[in-house]
Amino acid sequence: MALNVENRALPDAPRTVVVMGVSGVGKTTLARLLADRLDLPFAEADEFHPPANIAKMSAGIPLDDQDREPWLRAIGAWLKAHTEAGTGGVVTCSALKHSYRDILRADAPDAFFLHLSGGHELVGDRLSHRTGHFMPTSLLDSQYATLEPLGADENGAVLDVGPSPEELVEMAVALLRPVNGDLA
Repeated sequence: MALNVENRALPDAPRTVVVMGVSGVGKTTLARLLADRLDLPFAEADEFHPPANIAKMSAGIPLDDQDREPWLRAIGAWLKAHTEAGTGGVVTCSALKHSYRDILRADAPDAFFLHLSGGHELVGDRLSHRTGHFMPTSLLDSQYATLEPLGADENGAVLDVGPSPEELVEMAVALLRPVNGDLA
């Protein structure tokens, strides 16, 4: 399912894409596949967290806006650097609130937000089977409570995570195709 497709004013140049959604929805899997498919640089938002944020989440304590701000600014700086370098890029980021996406857009105004959406039960099941990650399943409720859908003023689309990652990549590529251009 795709939303806000009419808002996608995509340039023909390499674009910046933020693959967003709650933890466990498949952001990293899809973002890596999409970056490979489009031959764009990739970054994992978790790598931008300061150690204090990781420790807090590992202890089952949700981050607040003050915790998230420097993390979001670091991701925004990555987007800006790749925009200015002309390479574009794909980055994962929960980007749960409109205000968080505003912080990212301050550095990358043309960023496209690809919101991966899935039901609580499905995502909870995925989280419960994930190993080696600091985000506990117990924080999923707080993420859903914080999540604000993409607004009509935001450049992006929503994809339901029911299909396979390969099918989702094909859907994402179709959404990112410039109106008067071709995309790999």
